[in-house]
Amino acid sequence: MSRGHRYVSCILLGAVLLSPVAFSGCAVRGSVRVYDASYRDYHRWDNDEVVYYQRWEVETRREHREFRERHSDEQQEYWKWRHNHHDDQH
Repeated sequence: MSRGHRYVSCILLGAVLLSPVAFSGCAVRGSVRVYDASYRDYHRWDNDEVVYYQRWEVETRREHREFRERHSDEQQEYWKWRHNHHDDQH
């Protein structure tokens, strides 16, 4: 096999081996468990939770920020609000 074919073969093999890792990474980001220390429970952070979080930001007149970037006091405020807006998904 020529040097060029080996190079291309190595690249293709690497792509094949790494593709499951890349695609599974996307699936994991779809739903993450987040711990609520005040209520000592876990919540699934998925698309449904994002809708509630955005609603909380609007209702409490906060600028949008990623939840994980908020100070722990604000995160606790969100979970308190969220428990009062329970949707029977948890």
